[in-house]
Order: sequence, then C-alpha cells, then structure tokens
Amino acid sequence: MGLLGKLFNRSSPDYNQWLSEGGVIVDVRTRPEYKSGHIKGSKNIPLDEISRSMHKLDKHKPVIVCCRSGMRSGQALGILRQAGFERVHNGGGWMNLQRKLG
Repeated sequence: MGLLGKLFNRSSPDYNQWLSEGGVIVDVRTRPEYKSGHIKGSKNIPLDEISRSMHKLDKHKPVIVCCRSGMRSGQALGILRQAGFERVHNGGGWMNLQRKLG
C-alpha cells in the first residue's frame, strides 16, 4: 500500500469477517441524518459525541466507522485510534458500505 493509502486507510478489511468477530458499525452522522436511513444494526454516535461516548465501544473488538461521505468517519477514526482502538477502519459513506456488506 502506498503512502496515501496508509494515510487515508484505503485498504479495506473483510467487513463481514470483522462483524462476525463481534465488530460494530458506528455511524457518526447526526441523529436526524441517521434516522433518515442507516445500516441495520449500526450504532449512531454522532462525531461531536464520539470522545465522550467511546466508552460504549469495546477497544478489543473491530469498529467500522461510517458517515455520509467518509470525511466525518475519517475524523472519528483518528479520535478512536488516539484513544487506543487498534482495529478501527473508515468504512466511508454508509450507503457504499452497505453495498459492500452485501
């Protein structure tokens, strides 16, 4: 993987495998955005609440963050990594992620 791929976390894990290992999808959009459509089973923790709500997540299980386009989830990825989450990935836009999940 090239430097840009590393910086932007472009290499995708097997999302379904991560979920089968007890992983969770965290949608960091606002509550109204989430209510308008989301991936079934995902958790809604808006980006502006992620720092104070990350205790609801297990650091030892995979976390896939998503939003509308991938920008806010990229920010959430950085926040979670700084807090010690190792298996966290930016899934990008929720609709695209939903397609990848099959």
